[in-house]
Amino acid sequence: MVASFTELARADGGGLVAATPGPDLAAAGYDETEFAVRGEARSFEVAPPESGDPVTVTGVADFCTRALVRQPAESARCSGNVVVEWLNVSSGSDAGAGYTYLAEELVRNGDIWVGISAQYIGVAGGQGTVGAAGSTPAPGLIGQQRYQELSHPGDMFCYDIFTQVAGALGGSQGPLEHVDITCLLAIGESQSALALTTYVNCVSQLDNIFDGFLIHSRAAAGLPLHTPERAIDLLPVFRQPATPIRDDLTVPVFVVQTETDILGDFRYHDARQKDGPLFRLWEIAGNAHADRYLVGPFEEFLGCSGPVNRGQQRFVLRAALRALTRWVRTGEGPAPAERLLTTNPTEGEIRFETDDVGNVCGGVRTPCVDVPVAVLSGLGRQDESRICRLFGRTDRIEPAVLAQRYRDVDDYLRRYTAATDAAIAAGVVLESDRDELLADAEPDALT
Repeated sequence: MVASFTELARADGGGLVAATPGPDLAAAGYDETEFAVRGEARSFEVAPPESGDPVTVTGVADFCTRALVRQPAESARCSGNVVVEWLNVSSGSDAGAGYTYLAEELVRNGDIWVGISAQYIGVAGGQGTVGAAGSTPAPGLIGQQRYQELSHPGDMFCYDIFTQVAGALGGSQGPLEHVDITCLLAIGESQSALALTTYVNCVSQLDNIFDGFLIHSRAAAGLPLHTPERAIDLLPVFRQPATPIRDDLTVPVFVVQTETDILGDFRYHDARQKDGPLFRLWEIAGNAHADRYLVGPFEEFLGCSGPVNRGQQRFVLRAALRALTRWVRTGEGPAPAERLLTTNPTEGEIRFETDDVGNVCGGVRTPCVDVPVAVLSGLGRQDESRICRLFGRTDRIEPAVLAQRYRDVDDYLRRYTAATDAAIAAGVVLESDRDELLADAEPDALT
């Protein structure tokens, strides 16, 4: 049964949780359309080793979920790249964190973005995992009039729902029937990255519809493949054994991690693996699982005791997306990157090695850590809420220390510009972002 699409009323943002709205789509010549998508999905469990198969089909169920499509209004402007995001439900509602970080690159390149409500909570509502204790569960999409036709059979079907919707986008009943899709990528951040980890390892090669994967901020383990509950319980996943990405990949998989993901509750340090012909890992220095760019003006409502992380991961993620696209199209992989440096685990608790001001050493470098005016950490302050720990911290360097480090504001700006150009040359940020990255400098910290 091929998934079919029915256009809903005007999307108007599609009800996505987004503190940073991104580019003005209408001004950029983009259309936004929302669809109800009907189909039939399979559920899976891990197959016995003797079967030789990764999974066994355990059931089928009808579904009707939501897909939000943002694409150039003129077909001639379409790049042929379609970026499909597994929408994140950790807040109790669908959120497109990947779109927030990548929107500038998507729009200027003429890429198409599709957000899929793959998980049960996004459709039916429920309790998030990062909200305040005792908070009211989110109502979900079906609590709104225009979504009442939606129906989700439960998260044991979420992996195949993602496949069925994405695989039908360019079909005869799909919203991208008019597009020559030449590169179909899957992306996911945080809980959605955990889902994609399981998808890559267990499900992706059943249908082989994606040309590549960008997995952003995953944990050591992936989400369970099969769950007896309607919604996956995320918190036990953080106690599960590490799950590396399989080593017999058929398409590129690009994992991008922050400091929070390496040594925080996500424990990705235990799942680190070497780069391979179709696997690449970038670990970004001075960045947190979520940051000021993601939360925007709503930072004050997080209730954190100090400023959250103000790192520059958005620039690295845009470069990662372009590098993944090039990898798919040409076979030229992204530049390898040094891992974030940690102490020897035989000496007790693993810690990051830091420089003279306290920023982590190694990893993918951006100007804010190489020419610092603050200590930028992905590890939050002690005794803060889970959500504040996910947003890391920013601790300003004392003016007296900065005065010893930089002769004057001009010296700081010269060094910051040089670090920007070095990051561009290294392939970890884009020339297209140079002006925005230079505007991110903070000369006022020296005055």
